[in-house]
Amino acid sequence: VWVGAAPALASLAVAMCSPRDSIPVAASLLGDPSDTASSCLAQRLGRCGRGGRAAGGAGEPPPAGNTRVGTGPCLSGGPEPPARAGKTKKQIFVSYNLQNTDSNFTLLIENRIKEEMTAFPDKF
Repeated sequence: VWVGAAPALASLAVAMCSPRDSIPVAASLLGDPSDTASSCLAQRLGRCGRGGRAAGGAGEPPPAGNTRVGTGPCLSGGPEPPARAGKTKKQIFVSYNLQNTDSNFTLLIENRIKEEMTAFPDKF
């Protein structure tokens, strides 16, 4: 997933499920490692279920009371909405190349990507 205003790939991050945690592992591949926008978005889009299983798959409801708890820059302390059918259950590569770091704007972008994932699961 690429998010940007100009045709540039200034940062690139990947997130994937871990067999040991319900929160995806994210890593910065390109760009400034102190800019966490790409890795945070990748981590939020690639939410996993308990024990590293992707939640919300066919016939598998998300765990009740699913929350993200932590102190990192990507984690919110509140409950997560149920996983959408469009979750990829794959590695997610994200390049976030916008200067606007307003959390409301970033949330709008994240929600729009989730809408696309739901509407076109074959593209993800």
